[in-house]
Amino acid sequence: MRVAFNTLADSLVNQLSTLNTQQNELQKQVATGLRFSQLDDDPSGMGAVLNLQAQNSQTAQYQQNITSLQAVATSSYNAMQTLDTISQRASEIATLADGTASPQQLQTYATEVTQLIQQGVQAMNSQDQGQYLFGGTLDNQPPFVATTDASGNVTAVTYQGNSSVASVEIAPGNTVSAQTVGANTSGSGPEGLITDSRNGADFFNHLIALQSHLLAGNTTAISSTDSAALAKDQDNITLQVGMNGVIQSHLAAASAVATAQANSTNNLISQDAGADPAQTMTELSAAQSAYQAAVQSGASLLNENLSLAYYLA
Repeated sequence: MRVAFNTLADSLVNQLSTLNTQQNELQKQVATGLRFSQLDDDPSGMGAVLNLQAQNSQTAQYQQNITSLQAVATSSYNAMQTLDTISQRASEIATLADGTASPQQLQTYATEVTQLIQQGVQAMNSQDQGQYLFGGTLDNQPPFVATTDASGNVTAVTYQGNSSVASVEIAPGNTVSAQTVGANTSGSGPEGLITDSRNGADFFNHLIALQSHLLAGNTTAISSTDSAALAKDQDNITLQVGMNGVIQSHLAAASAVATAQANSTNNLISQDAGADPAQTMTELSAAQSAYQAAVQSGASLLNENLSLAYYLA
């Protein structure tokens, strides 16, 4: 059976085109490390990888949320530690300001308490990423404002925040808030760090009362009223520090889970989409050899057929 010369040429061109496409695909796999880069390459495999990438994107968002919450929790903890130190010193002053203290000593203690109040207000107006930590969801303004008289004594500390907190998702169905509100007199919801009607905490007002009693030399009121009130404030601060520690532990655990999930998903993506380097290089070398062989044999075959065609002509 005679084979037309054009048929041989067309067959050769098709073969070379197929081998060239195979080479290009293998070269792309070597360069990217991926078996496929678009849906047409492997619809089923590509669909599975896209689903895994979507999971990874969600996990990355959870990790970002966790990181933000951890920053808030850490900054809040630092402010609480400052507040705890202030509370302990105020209690010491209330103990020292007994009937044996001189008027001059009481005046000195009063000046120190004024400074403690100002330090406390500064700590409670701490920020993270430009947002105030202890004002609830009203985080765009200082939550506490101190008012002083002509002598520099603090006469009032006003709370400008609310008792609501913002929560974010750190895992499917798991939402957390790292916020601590400065005050809550509603009797429900998050407990206030400075003021909470449920446990008698009213730290700044109790400090102001201590300051006033020191200025007046009223040691009886200090021992009978101020010391007990400050003890309630100390208990409340200690409770809030403990709750902060629980939140930080929870966030650390959630972060570890998210990291493990991301690593697992990345491994699955690599398994599903990744090209084996050694195998791909071997296949590429074989494809290149096949292409060269096809070119050489094709050229020889074409020359023979051209010579025959010339002879028959």
